[in-house]
Parts: sequence; structure tokens; C-alpha cells
Amino acid sequence: MEHGFSPIKETRNFPLVDAKEPELYRNQFPYDSIPRILFDGKDAAPRPAGDIWITDTTFRDGQQARPPYTPEQIGVIFDFLHRLGGPRGIIRQSEFFLYSKRDAQAVETCLSRGYEFPEVTGWIRADAKDLAIVKGFGLKETGILTSVSDYHIFLKLKSTRAKIMDEYLGIVKDALAAGIRPRCHFEDVTRADIYGFCLPFAASLKRLMEESGIPIKVRLCDTMGFGLTYPGAALPRSVPRLVHAFATELGYPGELLEWHGHNDFHKVHVNAATAWLYGCSALNSTVLGFGERTGNPPLEAAVIEYIGLKGTEDGMDPRVITEMADYFRTEIHAPIPANYPFVGTEFNVTRAGIHADGILKNPEIYNIFDTERILNRPLRVMVTDKSGMAGIAQWINENIPGITGRKIEAVGKRHPGVKHIADWVAEQYIQGRTTSISPDELVAQAKHYLPSLFVSDFQKVKEAAAEKAKRLAVGISASEDVRSLDPARTESFLSGIVNREASIQLIAITDLEGKRISQAHTQRGEKILFRNLMSKDFSQHDWFVAVLETGEAWYSDLFFSKYTGKLILTAAMPIRDPDGKMFAVMDIDFRFDDLVKLISPIPDEILAVGKPSGPQ
Repeated sequence: MEHGFSPIKETRNFPLVDAKEPELYRNQFPYDSIPRILFDGKDAAPRPAGDIWITDTTFRDGQQARPPYTPEQIGVIFDFLHRLGGPRGIIRQSEFFLYSKRDAQAVETCLSRGYEFPEVTGWIRADAKDLAIVKGFGLKETGILTSVSDYHIFLKLKSTRAKIMDEYLGIVKDALAAGIRPRCHFEDVTRADIYGFCLPFAASLKRLMEESGIPIKVRLCDTMGFGLTYPGAALPRSVPRLVHAFATELGYPGELLEWHGHNDFHKVHVNAATAWLYGCSALNSTVLGFGERTGNPPLEAAVIEYIGLKGTEDGMDPRVITEMADYFRTEIHAPIPANYPFVGTEFNVTRAGIHADGILKNPEIYNIFDTERILNRPLRVMVTDKSGMAGIAQWINENIPGITGRKIEAVGKRHPGVKHIADWVAEQYIQGRTTSISPDELVAQAKHYLPSLFVSDFQKVKEAAAEKAKRLAVGISASEDVRSLDPARTESFLSGIVNREASIQLIAITDLEGKRISQAHTQRGEKILFRNLMSKDFSQHDWFVAVLETGEAWYSDLFFSKYTGKLILTAAMPIRDPDGKMFAVMDIDFRFDDLVKLISPIPDEILAVGKPSGPQ
């Protein structure tokens, strides 16, 4: 067929059961106790789809349990996914929210890459207005939220199965009419009536697909992580029987079935891999498993599982997993447990002394595979009494940069600090210690004897505060209100900014001759402190000269204000007209103590240049 999905097999009919009361499976989900795992003795044989691949929801579900990524970060991660998935596109698609300006910028950033894989797809509610957004982006496919359990249909949506199914089919038809491939997200499928609602709904989708010639995907969403892989487990929790019902009993094409899971019961990866084995082609995942509540199947685990099942990397480059994890640690500052498989700083580190001895004889004894070749992660052992000063220096050089997130000059084994640490290690074993030295202990010793390798807590706060000041200064100086050349509009904007942002001590604009052309906007009651600044000549001030000479922003270090006595830093920004020509310089004094309070994401309305704060 035109779109290349498998011919649909003839199967038995699955009529809709339009129940009058919700089926909540209270024998399995009592709510006042742990969900019960029931067995009915029925089972299904593995029947893998013709091919398998990975899809990604890092930028949709993956952002629902953490601070959102910036569009720039999304672009970098998208590049990693493209490289990791390889030329055959084993990581086939990535889905995005489409609602905010940030979402739009992220989508445009990734579309501009021009990659065939991963394909950029959307996610919407079952609403015609949302579908119009998909059309606006020109996307070829979108996910559509189609909740299928009675928990959602009766208790959340306050509707009936027949009405809800009719609504879902209506938005699917609209998508087909627009030439957009629908991907129906069967939310909460592991608490749903599989034969009374899910299969009848999917059968209707199958008929629409036959009529239109356009593939319609079904994403099986284990929204609460209730899925089970145990032989003989009862529906709707049994992953093998659930997938078997769609792929074999209904005959829904495997390449149009996708599994999306959650980790509420620590089963997220095994459930997803099991779905592969029973007929789903696509395993939906997120980088590092970040996702709503307990998270989604980790994408890096899916890559390793794929290689294990297929016996080939199929053009994928697993070494990108290590690069991606390093980016999350150092640039996004996302927490990754040290023992997290494949990406944790210690996932292939052995601490036991007897294990270390075995590794020295043959690394295969205690390493899961050649981690250096496959993941660019050399096998490491912890420090023991056998390490010596060379081993301690090597540990410091291999680990401290990853722990601190900053480059360091290599430490030699003859460094006095290394000698002190070696003496401390030796003393531990003289006193009868039998375990290796932990990373936390080594870091504590390195901080004591090699303090120059670390950034002080004050320095970290100082850098974070300065970064907040820079972001604010860039947003304010780029405002259309400032660039408008309209004095009244500019003054009103600056006054509003100062009233809204307590960290600003003073903000003013100076022409290219060094003369003030705006008021000196200050916090309430402080204007009298700065009255002499209106007539002052700033042409020789360092910040003014630096901006004039370079045309770039200039930032000071911390210093004490001679007007207020407070610790401040100054940002000086070039102001350009709509044609890009610099016509003035803006200087902003930020109070350090108030900036420190801002060490959390700055609200978008403050950074939204030229826009008032409040709901948009």
C-alpha cells in the first residue's frame, strides 16, 4: 500500500460493550491496598513483529517530571538521538508538545536540522483546535490522547464508552482528512476493558485505515505502570496477553503498535521489551528514563536491549550514550545516580578488593561487556591499599572532572596532596579495613589536600547568580520597548521591570557620548541616593568604553556599591535600533543578595522582551 503498512488480516468481530457502570477491576485494584497480581492460567506465545525500533518522548512525557529543557538543549539532545540511532533510524521518531512559544521554538529548532530520523511528531488532546496547531507546524504525524480505561471515561471525562469512542473517531477522521497520520494513545490501557472497549475502538481505527490508506498507530500506554510479564497473569495487566490481543486476535499490524510504559512498580524496561517480543514494533522511551512520576523506559536501556535481541548494532553508535550522559551531568545538571546502569559514573566500577584482583587478571570476570569499546567507558576499579600514589592520582584525574563538572590540570603522582591521601589510605588498611575506599571518602580527602581542584560553595553561588543577571540583562536590553526609540515607551518599560524585579538596584540608558538619555530607575525610596548620576559623564567608565569598543555586553565582578553599600555586579549592554545599529548603552546594577534568591528558573514573563507579566 502507499504508506507501507502490512496487509490487515481478517479476524473475528469485537463489538463495543457500552457498559452502564464503570469496570474498575476492584479485585485487582482495590486502592486501599497494594494492587493485586492475579493469575487466570491463560497465556500467549511470543510472536515478535517483523521488525522492531525505538521511539522517543524525551521532549514530551520526559519533561513532565523535571524543569523543562531550553530549546537550545533540546536541539543538542536531538542531535545526540540522531547520531545514536544511526543511518537506519533505529530511533525513529521523537514527539513534542506544541502549545507554548518555547515548544514552538524547540520544534522549529529540530525541524531545521533536516534529519530523516528521528522524525519530529506532535502530541495533542482529542480536540480540533489542537489539530490545527499540528497543521500549522506541517507535521506528518501526531499523537492524540485517547484515554481508554473506565477510570478516565466514567470518572474523569464523565461520559460513556460509546460517546467517547465517537469523539475519538471524529478527531481521527479530521486528522486523516488533513493528511496527518494519527497515533492514538490508549491511555491507562492496563486498567481498561480490553475486549469491551479497547479492541472495538482499535477495530474501528482499522476500518478507517483500510478506507483511507493512511496508517493509524496505536500506542499502548501503561500509564500507571501496572503491566506484568508473568506467565498466566490476568488481563488487563498482562503485557503478553494485552499485546497478543491487538496483534494476533485483532490483527492490528505490528509496525503500527507501540508500547509506552511507566516505572511505578519497577517494571518499566522489562514490560517494554516484552511488548517487543509479543508483537509491538515500537518501544517508546526517554533519555535516562526521565518522565512523569517514576519515569518512562530509559532510551539507553532500549538501545542495549535492541542490540542484545538483534545481535547487531544496526548502525547505532552506543558511545553516544556516554556523551549524552555527560551533557546531562555538566550542562543540564540533571542528577544521575552513580550506580545507574550504562551511564552512572560508577556503573562499571568495582569496589570489592577481591573483584579488583580478578579484574587485573582478566576484565571479563567482572565487567558486563567491553564497556570501553561499546560505550567508551573504560573499566575502573576503586582505590585500595594496592593502588599506590599512581593509582590515586589516576583516580583523581579520571573522576574529579566528572564530579565537579569542570576541567582540571592533570595531577601527578608526586603531588604532595596525593602523598597525603596515600598515607591516609594506608592507615585505613593498617587499622584492618577490608573494603575499597569509596568515592565520597576520596573526594573528601581531595578537597582537604587538593582544594584547588574544587569550586567553593560561594563561588558556585556567585556564578549562578551572575548567570541569572546575564539572562535578565539580555532579555531587558533586547526588548522592543527599549529598541523602539520612543522615550515614553522605554521609560514605562524600565519602570515596570524595576518594580517587578527586586534584584535590580539601578537601570539607566546612556547615549554614545556618555550622557544619560533615560531616568535612573531604582527601587522605591532609593532614587535620592543616585541623583548625581543624571548629569554625570560616563564616557570614561570601564563598562561604557568596553561596550563601545567591542559592541558586546560587558559584565563586572562583584563589588560594593558606593551609593548603597550593598554587594552588586554591573551589566552593560549595547542597545540597537531595529536595523541593528547601536545607538545607546544600558547599564544595570544587580544586588547580589537578591540575585541569590533567584537561583531557580526565571519566569518566562520576565524574560519575555517587551511583554507585560501575567497570564498570556
